[in-house]
Amino acid sequence: MNTRQWLERLVAFDTTSRNSNLGLIESVRDTLQAHGLKPWLAANPEGTKANLFCTLPAANGGTQGGIVLSGHTDVVPVDGQDWHTDPFQLTDTGDGHLYGRGSCDMKGFIASALALVPEALTLPRKKPLHLAFSYDEEVGCMGAPTMLAELQKRGIRADGCVVGEPTSMQPVVAHKGISAWRCHVHGKAAHSSLTPQGCNAIEYAARIVIHIRELADVWRGQGPFDRAYDVPYSSFTTNRIGGGIAVNTIPEACHFDYEFRYLPDQDAEAIQAQLQDYATREVLPRMKQEFSDADIRFEFSGGAPGLEASEQAAVTALVRGLTQNREVRKVAYATEAGLFQDIGIPAIVCGPGSIEQAHKPDEYVEVAQLERCDRFLRRLAQSLCGADAEAVHAT
Repeated sequence: MNTRQWLERLVAFDTTSRNSNLGLIESVRDTLQAHGLKPWLAANPEGTKANLFCTLPAANGGTQGGIVLSGHTDVVPVDGQDWHTDPFQLTDTGDGHLYGRGSCDMKGFIASALALVPEALTLPRKKPLHLAFSYDEEVGCMGAPTMLAELQKRGIRADGCVVGEPTSMQPVVAHKGISAWRCHVHGKAAHSSLTPQGCNAIEYAARIVIHIRELADVWRGQGPFDRAYDVPYSSFTTNRIGGGIAVNTIPEACHFDYEFRYLPDQDAEAIQAQLQDYATREVLPRMKQEFSDADIRFEFSGGAPGLEASEQAAVTALVRGLTQNREVRKVAYATEAGLFQDIGIPAIVCGPGSIEQAHKPDEYVEVAQLERCDRFLRRLAQSLCGADAEAVHAT
């Protein structure tokens, strides 16, 4: 199958993060096995989702070194969005765009990588090519660590990794880390006419939320800064909140979800410790004056470290050479590249489509972007042939 045919198949699987991705993964696995390859899966504890890893060995059968092509199979929801096409049917309207959920973020890259497999298998590769497809990236990079742990257990080492998030086929050498949390605030319910008998969980949660905004304002005004980023400072936001049961009842419970996106040289644990210290030192004692069993609890939801690619890494030089781009691009969104970097695999981000189209209704990828990605991956595979690459390029 070519890239468009693969993309049509991949988009048809509704792999919204709340759903299983096994249909997609098993379809890919079966196709790779039909090519004589031996993909393996790393599932979640419930067995409802899985990562897939597959090695196209070198011509001599070697499996060490080489390049990993990495992508996530899950997509964000379409709920409440005003789509003009079926989000789970790839649609070509003749405007040079292919519409569908995940077409840009990031099934387009996966489709291009899979379309490359038959050709890559014919090349006299001196190093292997690896495929790594994960689950639950969109909800905090929850799936990839399971695959990377298995990778280390199996002793598989790679020279570098290209994460194909949508970058308009321009190399991204750095991105922020992300850490997402839920805070649970437990107070005491009471009739709203008897306020002294209750402990208002929403009001005390609001104090923590306001402190989050105050920390965000300090970062925005005082840094640290890195002007190469589109948002040149770390951010801190509360993005969802819930609590209470009725307008005339003091709320017993409140929870809210927040995240911080931090520059790679900042310490995520220290940032979270600072917030928890405020909640424990400033907020909880006041709650306990009203209700001795009051409690504040923090629950980690997910996250991923930032990326700071080395310009000296071979994979950075390779991608810069293939794209003929020397610009230092850094982005505020997070990817799985930092996870690969953390286990000793140098990583860089480069893939088809624009991040401006990701997560939106009528998400699309340009056909021209997919064609650029096809050429890029073909040349990347040819580069693994070493001294034979010149002969391959000439054919």
